Amino acid sequence: MEGLKVSDANLVVFIHPSKANKVPQAILCELSSLLFKFNEKFEGVPLAYEVNIQSEYAKILSGLHPYFGVRLKATLLLFSPKPDMLLEGKVVKLAQESVHVVVLGFSSAIIIEEDIRDEFKYKIRHGEKVYKSKHHKRHAIKVGTMIRFLVKSLDEEILHISGSLIPVNTGSIRWLEKHSRDESQARSGRSNKDRKRKR
Repeated sequence: MEGLKVSDANLVVFIHPSKANKVPQAILCELSSLLFKFNEKFEGVPLAYEVNIQSEYAKILSGLHPYFGVRLKATLLLFSPKPDMLLEGKVVKLAQESVHVVVLGFSSAIIIEEDIRDEFKYKIRHGEKVYKSKHHKRHAIKVGTMIRFLVKSLDEEILHISGSLIPVNTGSIRWLEKHSRDESQARSGRSNKDRKRKR
């Protein structure tokens, strides 16, 4: 899936004097407070981190409470979706006018009717809502389906993604992967036949 990246960052974490005897725990607490929130400095949402304290020395800041700054190096796993990237998520709600998806268990996405390609038709079968392909009977999207979709835009403040199922490389991941395997096997079968004919 696109939208995930690993980034190295040099950080300064400011620790309250009351935490001076528990610096490692205070650092982890500060870094944990950054998780699952969009951060402009990192241009993404930190999902995980690995930290390395660079020095045992800290700079004391003057003021009413003399916080001290600890320098550290952190490796961050960031979720940083941009327009035209392909993301994967689980369908949690389906309606005639939209498909609602959760990405990585915390970010919501919506794909509205005008961003769903004409190949998919909305139906209700045996009480179950489904978007079914007109061209491929087994290509269906319903609640619980893992789908691949294109990012149109991202609201960074609330981590809400607007997506699209217009490109042909979007839809049910299971069907897309099986279909691409079948196509590559068919292509390799044709090229083997061509080689035999040339002999």
